[in-house]
Amino acid sequence: MSPRVLISDKLSPTAVQVFADRGVEADFQPDLGKDKERLIAAIGDYEGLAIRSATKVSEKVIAAADKLKVIGRAGIGVDNVDLKAATAKGVIVMNTPFGNSITTAEHAIAMLLASARQIPAADASTQAGKWEKSKYMGVEITGKTLGVIGCGNIGSVVATRGIGLAMRVIAFDPFLSEDRAAELGVEKVDLDTLFRRADFITMHTPLTEKTRNIIDAAAIEKMKDSVRIINCARGGLVVEEALRDALESGKVAGAAIDVFSEEPATKNILFGAPNVICTPHLGAATGEAQENVAVQVAEQMADYLTAGAVSNALNMPSISAEEAPRLTPFVQLAEQLGSFAGQLTETGVSKICLEYEGLVADMNVKALTAAALTGFLQPLLQTVNMVSAPTYARERGIKVEEIRREHRGAYETYVRLTVFTEKQERSVAGTVFSDGKPRIIQIKGINMEAELAERMLYVTNRDRPGFIGNLGTTLSNAGINIARMQLGRDFEGGNAIALVSIDEALPDAVLRGVQALPNVIQAKTLKF
Repeated sequence: MSPRVLISDKLSPTAVQVFADRGVEADFQPDLGKDKERLIAAIGDYEGLAIRSATKVSEKVIAAADKLKVIGRAGIGVDNVDLKAATAKGVIVMNTPFGNSITTAEHAIAMLLASARQIPAADASTQAGKWEKSKYMGVEITGKTLGVIGCGNIGSVVATRGIGLAMRVIAFDPFLSEDRAAELGVEKVDLDTLFRRADFITMHTPLTEKTRNIIDAAAIEKMKDSVRIINCARGGLVVEEALRDALESGKVAGAAIDVFSEEPATKNILFGAPNVICTPHLGAATGEAQENVAVQVAEQMADYLTAGAVSNALNMPSISAEEAPRLTPFVQLAEQLGSFAGQLTETGVSKICLEYEGLVADMNVKALTAAALTGFLQPLLQTVNMVSAPTYARERGIKVEEIRREHRGAYETYVRLTVFTEKQERSVAGTVFSDGKPRIIQIKGINMEAELAERMLYVTNRDRPGFIGNLGTTLSNAGINIARMQLGRDFEGGNAIALVSIDEALPDAVLRGVQALPNVIQAKTLKF
């Protein structure tokens, strides 16, 4: 019996033909995704679910999906899929990360030009029988400074288009190297510098805890008077109330917004504000882009359902069935090492070096390197996976180096990840013990043995009496329970590291209290 796929959003009909050509039965119900109860009632009959952004694949939907093996998102963002619930049930979630990049970039440029010349308002006025030339005085973009927040797949296309329009382009992206910036012809800057210098600001970053509300009232205050802001990326990057106030005060001369904090946006605080242009999430809305992502998602899902091939999966590594039992714990180790380093890296990265020593050096290290890059990029790029991570790294000019060695150290096998930034080198090493669990065995050259937990506190400090007591007291006074604490130091009285597993999320105020303790050099929360 052929596997069945439900298409619950408006995908190109070409997708249905692709499924049929590959032996998969596709049920095309493009409006079903808007009716949660009908979707829950129907989903139990299908092995695959193909969606765009309208279908909300909640925990309840996944719970009702008894046969479901794969969810395919025709597009990049998977905000509408409960990834944790899907993973827990063993459902693969795939996306199509590269099919609509040019279309989205072009929409951002169109919005920029429309804002600069006030085209929508001037059109409405003229068609209303008015002739208000002086009212709609615009600004040239030639010679102006375009600030690009997020210079990855889409942002880099916007940057090159901006250069083609004779703009000066500056970019903020923690993972953009100086070499890649030079290749694109952009100037890499920090975020405050971008705010201070840009005449136009455009965002091309996913919505993460680091990027949420990246443009708020304080950020707007740092910007040039009469700045113009474009958001064709994700709702939630901009505090809409703060933008409305800035438009009304004239601090922001114009805004062009394609995405909103709540969608569909049938009402929004920005509607009716002066000099604002709003479009209904049209970034990927061209025939070419929709055709590309529809074909891609159908091919990926059909290949998995018929042949077991996995590509662009967000919650499953690309590992063959034969090597999985041996490799999987090392994949987990590599991803944890990458995540550890990624959460602690805040400056531009030029190179990541992976060293494989002992038995692991004879394994599929390409998969391990992809896993490490996935973990490293995950804090910034929420939808990165083992397939796309190497591409994202290349786009940001990050050189990736792999070194294999025979066994020569204290451990039979281990993996070391070293990050080279503009300011420093940081390394973390780990191994897999006989119980199959990954362990951290060294951080920045300091030996220690640590098992990573969901919530952790990482502290570097000067090795002085009283530190451990002060740390324990601070956490205790805040009601934070310590599950486990691992310590290490380079030498007596030198530098030390504390890696603390905690049972509750650490409030910002408590973290600031830890950072203020005597002899603390750095303190940061980590999540795995």
